[in-house]
Amino acid sequence: MTMKSTSMSYGTVAISIHWLSAIVIVVLLASGFRAADIADAAAKADTLRVHASAGILLLVLTLARIAWWLFADRKPEPPAGEPRWQERAARAVHLLFYVVVLGMVASGIGMFVLSGAGPILFGGAGGTLPDFWTYPPRIPHAAGARLLCALLAVHIGAALYHHFALRDGALRRMWFSR
Repeated sequence: MTMKSTSMSYGTVAISIHWLSAIVIVVLLASGFRAADIADAAAKADTLRVHASAGILLLVLTLARIAWWLFADRKPEPPAGEPRWQERAARAVHLLFYVVVLGMVASGIGMFVLSGAGPILFGGAGGTLPDFWTYPPRIPHAAGARLLCALLAVHIGAALYHHFALRDGALRRMWFSR
């Protein structure tokens, strides 16, 4: 397996970034929804530390992925025989992933900056966590989380459809062993 993608499959760099990003997104969604429901301040702070750190990691992975596609690699061709509408839908979903992820990172950073939560969580400064709902970036952050869940459902559903119904090898192209 090569580092770079071929016309038929993704390379190890693209695959690694994809699956690391997938794991981080699951951690972010779980910790974000969990933090919203936690009443205990210490537990909420611990969860938000994980959430914020994972958010920065996802930003790095996303920027690395964009740089990789722009400067170092090319994406494989769509699976043979794929209808044009499916190819366009797949491109739209992938583009929306980038837009939503970058928007979520921006709104998350905005909430931390506006609320002063960063020093409370990471700087050792005392104080109680703010009510994040009073800060404008909270609304797009919450909406983005739900949109991200919907995009994940569509993305996973399409991958499983290709794998089990079409049996066209699309899912295998995004795994390490072939």
